[in-house]
Amino acid sequence: MRKTFNVGKMFFIKEIQKFNSVSIVGMAKNTGKTTCLNYIIERLYAEGKKIALTSIGVDGEERDVLYDTPKPRIVLHKGMVFVTSEKDFSECEFPAEILSMSERSTPLGRLVTARAKGSGKVVISGPSDSAWLQEVLSELPKFGVEITLVDGALSRMSLASPAVTEALILCTGAACSPQLQELIRKTKFRCSLIDLEQVNDVLKNQLQQLDDGVWAENPATNVWEKIANSVFTFDNDSRHCEALSAEAIQKEVDCFATLAMTDSKKIFVTGAITDDFLKQLNKHKQPLHLITTDFTKLFITPLTYDKFFRNGGKINVLQKAKLIAVCTNPTSPEGAYFDPELLQSEMERALGVSVYDVVKCPKQEL
Repeated sequence: MRKTFNVGKMFFIKEIQKFNSVSIVGMAKNTGKTTCLNYIIERLYAEGKKIALTSIGVDGEERDVLYDTPKPRIVLHKGMVFVTSEKDFSECEFPAEILSMSERSTPLGRLVTARAKGSGKVVISGPSDSAWLQEVLSELPKFGVEITLVDGALSRMSLASPAVTEALILCTGAACSPQLQELIRKTKFRCSLIDLEQVNDVLKNQLQQLDDGVWAENPATNVWEKIANSVFTFDNDSRHCEALSAEAIQKEVDCFATLAMTDSKKIFVTGAITDDFLKQLNKHKQPLHLITTDFTKLFITPLTYDKFFRNGGKINVLQKAKLIAVCTNPTSPEGAYFDPELLQSEMERALGVSVYDVVKCPKQEL
């Protein structure tokens, strides 16, 4: 008999119940996100929790649109609330009571908030952006919802922002890499971004008052001054876009440091921080303190990230995310396969967080 996993560090389903909203995000397509979501739905339903489900993008379709392989469908039960487009609502496989309709529309029609009157499969196609998703989440408690699960489409990490959902579950697996150590490295890097430390409350309150743009602190006056409207510069003639130059950034922060007779060099970016932008900062090989709103704004590679830290730099966030757990899928459509127990144990050892395989692990241990 195959031994079971040691998953006693965190009670997976019990931990989810501490939050009003939880996003389930995949590091790539086919990492087992829908399987994980269906497992969570079943367990919360069994415990009598009043749950809702929505999504950014479309999920729950029968076949994978990239690989044309069968996909697990999202299954709901009587009493569950869900938010989806008019088109997909008309095709759900169970009767449902409409609770509200949005005034705004997606490409698939207005959003329908409904309560299932039976059990069956459904395609979820929710709000098209994170701001709209926040509005939807704020409305659901009035329908008796205790926990909302948000299913994210491919590469839509924005829904996992702590400004949108209170916590997240990260799904990873063989679809990310056919090499175990490379898969672990990629997942560990993503978890390190999720785990970035939050700035102190005084600095957080100060930075939250600033408009969009790139800001640098003048330590002589303790005032934050805007040095650019974006991390990009634009050439209108060629319609070319590139990262803000290192010289432009360094000129400002060096000026502030000289005036204040200090080495303090802090930069706050409200929008996306790209790999090219971080490479520009790395050119001067000087320690910088980079601050962003949360981990979902970071579009950087491990190599550039490591070089930034070797130069003495550090990165903090205004809002730290809460990672509940990592879920693994040992198979991929291309045929890659890992031993489930080995993948779970090696991943958990490398990450230092609870790692689960909802298919292979005994349900009573989750």
